[in-house]
Amino acid sequence: MNFILDTIKGAVIGIANVIPGVSGGTMAVSMGIYNRLISSITHLFREFKKSAATLIPVLLGAAIGIVGFSYAIEYLLANQPLPTCLTFLGLILGGVPILVKDMMSGVKKSRSGRVTAINVLAFVILFAFAIVLPLLQGNDDTLSVLDPSFGTMILLFFMGIIAAATMVVPGVSGSMILMILGYYYGVINSITTFMDGLRAGDFAVVLSQCKILVPFGIGTVLGIFLISKIIEYLFEKHTVSTYAAILGLILSSPFGIFYNTGALAGFTVPGFLIGILLFLAGGFLTWYMGKKHA
Repeated sequence: MNFILDTIKGAVIGIANVIPGVSGGTMAVSMGIYNRLISSITHLFREFKKSAATLIPVLLGAAIGIVGFSYAIEYLLANQPLPTCLTFLGLILGGVPILVKDMMSGVKKSRSGRVTAINVLAFVILFAFAIVLPLLQGNDDTLSVLDPSFGTMILLFFMGIIAAATMVVPGVSGSMILMILGYYYGVINSITTFMDGLRAGDFAVVLSQCKILVPFGIGTVLGIFLISKIIEYLFEKHTVSTYAAILGLILSSPFGIFYNTGALAGFTVPGFLIGILLFLAGGFLTWYMGKKHA
């Protein structure tokens, strides 16, 4: 049962990483699996069997979510942007009560026993950061198709490191960073082209896309390991400030979602009502799954 539940959570995290403005790290926190994931990554070689038992279902679900939703994302955002964004907003905000509870538990265990000015400052800075970040995004994403040249492979390796680092940090969207850097649609296109080539048995296409996806994947794995060590240290040494910063990122994420997708431009009453229902369902789902590990 835990394997299935963790696979579902992994799928939600994978889907979230495909949505510009939605953070896979945020979803992991919201569903109560974030600390377990970070610990499993940083202790992979020291506690291999235990770490693998945690990582395998989550990574399997994430792979399914990323591949499956890469096909759906363009259709949903083009045709049903408001209900789609409200669904993910519910998934994100549904975990806030559990996050606040964890933060207040850290406050009680701290030396001061109260929320300090440093904690508030951490919240404000990260809240402002997540508001400003989407504003840096350009209007055009010209790299819709990536050329599998040696130079592109090297660049994609570093893009993978950057994207992974932001994916691990709750509240920061790795896909949004890729969009800002101009590689988002190119990577999404490569994933769908790879899967289409695989289904058609066209191994020339598969090999061509591997030249793009493999260096990006290697960079992603390396970036996750690098940033996970830093995150683990922050949770251990600066627990309350870290939770406050994450809370700031999460509460500002609605701006990033609606700004990057332009969902409000396609406002309709039926779409809004459906979106509200999906928002409530998403919020309940995240709260329920997070409560299972609270």
